[in-house]
Amino acid sequence: MSTPTETDVLGRLASWQRALRDQFPILARHPEMAYLDSAATAQKPAAVLKAVTEFLTTINANVGRGSYPWATATTSRVEAARERIKAGLGDTGSDSTVEFVSGTSHGLRVVAQDWLAPQLGDGDEIIVPFGDHQANLRPWQDLRDTLAQRGIRIQVVPMPVDIASGDYDHRALPSVVTARTRFVAVTHVHHVFGANMNVHRVREVVGPDVPICLDAAQSVGHGPLSVAELDVDFVVFSGHKMMAAPGVGAVWARNRRGPRFAMRGWSGTPNTAGIVSLAAAWDWLDRAGLADIRAWNTALCARLTDGLSRCHDVRVLGCQDSLALDSQVQRRESIVTFRHEHVRADDLGFVLADEGIMVRADSHCQAGRASEDLAVRVSVHVYNTPEEIDRLLEVVRRCEGMRS
Repeated sequence: MSTPTETDVLGRLASWQRALRDQFPILARHPEMAYLDSAATAQKPAAVLKAVTEFLTTINANVGRGSYPWATATTSRVEAARERIKAGLGDTGSDSTVEFVSGTSHGLRVVAQDWLAPQLGDGDEIIVPFGDHQANLRPWQDLRDTLAQRGIRIQVVPMPVDIASGDYDHRALPSVVTARTRFVAVTHVHHVFGANMNVHRVREVVGPDVPICLDAAQSVGHGPLSVAELDVDFVVFSGHKMMAAPGVGAVWARNRRGPRFAMRGWSGTPNTAGIVSLAAAWDWLDRAGLADIRAWNTALCARLTDGLSRCHDVRVLGCQDSLALDSQVQRRESIVTFRHEHVRADDLGFVLADEGIMVRADSHCQAGRASEDLAVRVSVHVYNTPEEIDRLLEVVRRCEGMRS
């Protein structure tokens, strides 16, 4: 049996996708606009908006601060949200915990300062990505600097990267893993290249004892994620990128390698409305079908990369072997980033905006990139359509031969 093509996937799921798109009020209000910036923040379905409104207008109270019905109901909703996150990650263990944070950046910093810092000694090493989002580099560099002030010198070792594809170089990784390697930070789906970074291979190299922390900001809510299959120790993500409200995220901790994870200090009042939205978003995504969502997004990206590969003045960033529709190489899951040879990315962003197409055009907070190192990032979700991809391609084709 032949593998279904991206065209087959888009055809099979077309009516399913239309029914889901209709559930986004902002898109119904602006049907002329093509929102292609979901890697920055995703739009919210009506079910999530309704859940937040109902919470705030029926039982809104503080968590763990009162014994009256509204307070106990709010506390129950927050605890149920923790269990919802565990279930969404395929977590069947009894020792794991979930802590709520403001987002991925905050969560990674908490793992660094509250959990990892007390465990490191002079001469220890941690391996982290130097070419991913700055949020998955700076916390580990800041940790090094904090420990240095206490007289503890650790090494922050760059994760090897295959320059051609942007993927982690698993063949070179053994050369940087040593007996002093105490921790590894990785990204699940790259926020610029759109590639799944195959973190299971990292586990194979570092062995069964080294804790691994996963930045899942661009994967949670975009497809199934199984902590059992990945065998990582932390999963950190933001709610607003998975159709929940902004200002909330979570850290899932396995609690098997190293001490039990706990945030230090007095936490204060959590973002209860955000936590409610997080659980509601996961419910909506599960009902929609995360496997089909991933298939739809991947098919849209294949349509886009195939079209861009036919534009002589355009270079798509990341793996070049996966651009054509008939490619058998792993496809981009929801993100495609490209540069035009003659038109600056920010100028092209303005051109697209004038056509009602919203993309991001900058350096995308990628570590190691200068502010002038610009590119156009197109990031899709289940509410996007093939027609929106074709609209974007038409604008890019009209720029062929142009010079800024």
